[in-house]
Amino acid sequence: MANTSQRLVARLKRKKRIRKNIFGNPDRPRLSVFRSSKHIYAQIIDDTKETTLVSASTLDKEFKDTKVEGKKVDIAKAVGNLIGKRALDNGIKNVVLDRNGFLYHGRIKSLSDGAREAGLNF
Repeated sequence: MANTSQRLVARLKRKKRIRKNIFGNPDRPRLSVFRSSKHIYAQIIDDTKETTLVSASTLDKEFKDTKVEGKKVDIAKAVGNLIGKRALDNGIKNVVLDRNGFLYHGRIKSLSDGAREAGLNF
């Protein structure tokens, strides 16, 4: 990790600290969020089976067809709505939020608010 930035190292430390307490089971799967500089990704994961149940991102064909424009925060909220709708279609109502070491503000908070509006409980 000699060439990694201090911000990345700090995020990975936070990620480890969070993940030792968060575990997704069939009753409450884990909603994992990752953000890059351009895109945002969300997955609902069952850690007991180690499978992804539902996923959504800004790269999905269905999301691109909606043509959401605006700030990154608005786009993240739309992705949250999309993953919430997909989760409800698969019978998932309760999840545990895994913010993946990112601070809970901005796009991460917006995505979780969008998922809550769609009907998910965390």
